[in-house]
Amino acid sequence: MWAFLDALHMAYNGRATPRAEPGKDVYVFWSSDGPGVLSRVRNLNLGGIFIETHIQKDLGTPVELYFLEAEGQIRARALVRHAEPGQGLGLKFTTLDSQDRIRFGAVMKRLYSARCSVSRV
Repeated sequence: MWAFLDALHMAYNGRATPRAEPGKDVYVFWSSDGPGVLSRVRNLNLGGIFIETHIQKDLGTPVELYFLEAEGQIRARALVRHAEPGQGLGLKFTTLDSQDRIRFGAVMKRLYSARCSVSRV
């Protein structure tokens, strides 16, 4: 039953993988045609992230991302896919090299595991 509800929830949100909300301790340094900025990551999944920022960017704008997590440094390239003025930017990953993909997968596994252990309590 739970598997069905999870599948329904993902289908409803139009996502291939569920979002993880990392809490207040995950930040990303990012840049796009200008000086870099440090922003809090509101949520993320294997396809992209949503960052909190008041900086406006046009849809389709390329962005370079740099994470430093317990799993190691992760570099990625992304495109702006969604913009919420005054809230932040939804970014879709376009490039993660093989080592960065492995480290990002480990981050996601840690966040999903933490979410599952909290919901079981």
